[in-house]
Amino acid sequence: MTNSAVAIRGFGAGVQGIVPSGGVTVLDGAAGANVMVLEVLGGHLSWNVLDRKLTPAAIIDDAELAQEWIWALYGETVALAVQDGGTAESAVDPAVPALAVSAWRLAYAHWASRWWPASTLDGIPPLDQGLLDREITDLTEECDILVAGADALLAPSPSTVEIFPRASDYALAAGDPAQQPGALVLARGATGWDWRHCPPGLLDASERAVSWQVIRAAGATTVAISAATAPGTPAAIPAHLRPWVRIETPTGTIETPLTPTPGAWTGETPAPGAESAVHFHIHLPGFGPDEIATATAESDVQRRVREFAAGRLRAAAGTAADAGFDAPLLAEIAAAAEDSDF
Repeated sequence: MTNSAVAIRGFGAGVQGIVPSGGVTVLDGAAGANVMVLEVLGGHLSWNVLDRKLTPAAIIDDAELAQEWIWALYGETVALAVQDGGTAESAVDPAVPALAVSAWRLAYAHWASRWWPASTLDGIPPLDQGLLDREITDLTEECDILVAGADALLAPSPSTVEIFPRASDYALAAGDPAQQPGALVLARGATGWDWRHCPPGLLDASERAVSWQVIRAAGATTVAISAATAPGTPAAIPAHLRPWVRIETPTGTIETPLTPTPGAWTGETPAPGAESAVHFHIHLPGFGPDEIATATAESDVQRRVREFAAGRLRAAAGTAADAGFDAPLLAEIAAAAEDSDF
């Protein structure tokens, strides 16, 4: 970290940034699955979890308050540059290196609570939320200089689903939607879904989680959807937390709720004109960014996050002790130990 450098610059309206090369900030738009965010005194810290870099980017809206920790994370030179309010380039020389490690790990533990790609289909077990909560509590105490008095540790988000995963409770992945006797299947396939548009614990994170069929029967065309549930999804989900599917066809757009069944969320709806093309968007109404299209870039991020999580589990299963800043969390070690039962 002592060899890293940051740019100090202003964003207008009293907002300042401390940004390492290639760093992501909370001003870059809605955070995707690769971004860790930690709300701190006077601003926000952020990291790209896939970069495995310790130095965060900082967006500061109260420089006086943030001086409580800027010197500790970035060093005296950076702290003075922020105080001056100008633009500068500076090497990072933290006064309290251990705080940088604890901040990364706290942000990562929160990230794992939101973005960990639990998947029966891909063999990625869920993380025990109780262990995550315990580690978050301990790390929050270690980061007291950063977060004491902050309104929240993460940017506000809609309600999440509490899950209680156990290896014996993992549901089998859902197969193709049921086909009506005598029906003609015009098209079928499997796809993924945009993780930004549902809270954790509802759907399997696999790129093959959503299976679909376009069916022609009795002179009518219908679309049947089956989305595999996440490992450990509770049997009873309140109606306001149940996902919907948006179906786009050449003749229009259809929104329909999905119904919980063992191992899957399912739905079927008339869809005139769906014979030639159909696109799906699984979402919880009101959750996530406004845009509804799943961009290719976001799909690639999700693929990389799945690979990242699988690598973390392999590391957690290793016998050698890892004392690095990104050493496995307790929940990852426990998940790796239970992986053979998944």
